[in-house]
Order: sequence, then structure tokens, then C-alpha cells
Amino acid sequence: MDILLFSIAACLMVLGIIGSFLPVLPGPITSWVGLLVLYLMPKIEVRLGTLIITLIVAILIWILDYIIPALGTKKFGGTKAGMIGTTIGLIVGLLAPIPGGILIGPFLGAFIGELINKADSKTALKAAFGSFLGFLTSAFIKFVVAVIYLGLFISIIWDHKSDLF
Repeated sequence: MDILLFSIAACLMVLGIIGSFLPVLPGPITSWVGLLVLYLMPKIEVRLGTLIITLIVAILIWILDYIIPALGTKKFGGTKAGMIGTTIGLIVGLLAPIPGGILIGPFLGAFIGELINKADSKTALKAAFGSFLGFLTSAFIKFVVAVIYLGLFISIIWDHKSDLF
């Protein structure tokens, strides 16, 4: 049973890191659920305080994930169409078999979204840059938190390796 729970927790950690870049999967919260699974394992000792603090951080990052891209778009004169375009561009960029699609997609999506919203090309380019910058900032923060949670996960498992393996 412990190996099954360990495997589930490890998968959640990996999904958390992947979720740092995918808008449909909340990265840090997914990683936190992996820590929760460890907490529920009888042979593993995770402090309740650690679990609560990491939950609070995950929730704050989840909230900021919606605020940061909007701030980037707004700061550079963008609209909601640019933000929607960024998300669509990200998904297309992930699925496209071109190198750098995950970076090019959100930028082009924001640019096209602003053009569809009847912005001139200069305004659309500026808004696309802001939206893209907001996306990168948000993804970077989520990635850092998910990696920290992975490090915590590895540390906990390392401390209890004799109990598990």
C-alpha cells in the first residue's frame, strides 16, 4: 500500500511541475496534493505545520496566477481578448511540433487576440508583449514553487527511505 501511495504522490509531484506551464492544471496545488498523500502515509512523518504552510503558499500562488498575467496585459495596454489569446496560443504552442512553441504560442495568441479586438498593430504588439511577460512571470513563479515542493518531497522520502524500500 505504501508503494502505491508513494507512486501516486510522485506522479502528483511531476504533474505539479507540468502544471506550472499548463493553464488547465494548477501546478503548486497539484504538488501540494502529493505532499498530502505523503502526510496520509502511516510510515512517513510530515509535520502538520509544513502541510498547512505549503497549502497557504499553493493557494496564494493559485490566486496570483490569475492576477499576474492580467496585470502584465493591463500594464501594457492589453484587453481581455489578449489574455484569452495568450491562453489559446499557449495550448496551440504546446501541441505544435515546432521548437519554442510554448514561448511563441502565447505571444502570437495575445497579438492575434488584440488584433481581433480591433487594436492597431502597434498597440496589439505592445499588449501581446505585456500578456506574454505576465504569462512567463506567472509560469516561473509556479515552476519555482512546484520544484521547491518536489525538493521537500524528495527530502521527506529520503529521510524515510528505510521505511519504504
